[in-house]
Amino acid sequence: MQATRIIAIRHGETPWNVDTRIQGQLDIGLNDTGQWQAQRVGQALRDEAITAIYSSDLARAFETAQAIAQSNARAGQLQVAPNTGLRERHFGHLQGQTWAEIEQGWPEDARLWRGRDPHWTPVGGESLVVLRERIADCVNALASQHTGEQIVLVAHGGVMDALYRLATQQSLDAPRTWHLGNAAINRLLWTPQGLSLIGWGDVSHFDNAHEAPRDETST
Repeated sequence: MQATRIIAIRHGETPWNVDTRIQGQLDIGLNDTGQWQAQRVGQALRDEAITAIYSSDLARAFETAQAIAQSNARAGQLQVAPNTGLRERHFGHLQGQTWAEIEQGWPEDARLWRGRDPHWTPVGGESLVVLRERIADCVNALASQHTGEQIVLVAHGGVMDALYRLATQQSLDAPRTWHLGNAAINRLLWTPQGLSLIGWGDVSHFDNAHEAPRDETST
């Protein structure tokens, strides 16, 4: 069977995650906690057989991916390959705003966003439909190059959500009941027929409950 194992990782924590501020495709780096999380997930994957590491080119994801590459003893000199197809959803005019600011300043947009309207598009941004198609196309292109191997994809909360829905055939407007924590380990299997879910939301590489990553609904 033609199959590729995928380890999908959301980036470590950023200052804007803490502030509940929409990052979208703005380039925000990791905070101290995020750097620590990146190191921990790198250590957790140090003995995995990894053929390639692909990452969103945005700093918060790329820094996380680099920590994984540097920790993996079996990867040797494996370099992180940036890919714009793994970027977060573009939130257009809402990028840079906190959740509270969106609720106050753009109540109709907030309603459509919270309701997961698949076709709602922030001004200058992407709809959930467009995001899903972008992620599906990107993953198909990358995974098809690595049949019989295992790859790492480092990206964002919205990307992780799209991957989960693709793997479980959940509709775009279905309420989310799964974890999207920073630096959690998610495992999927790709075949030409699509994605399937192997494991999700593993945070066992964080020692204590107080170290567990925050769970954000976006960015």
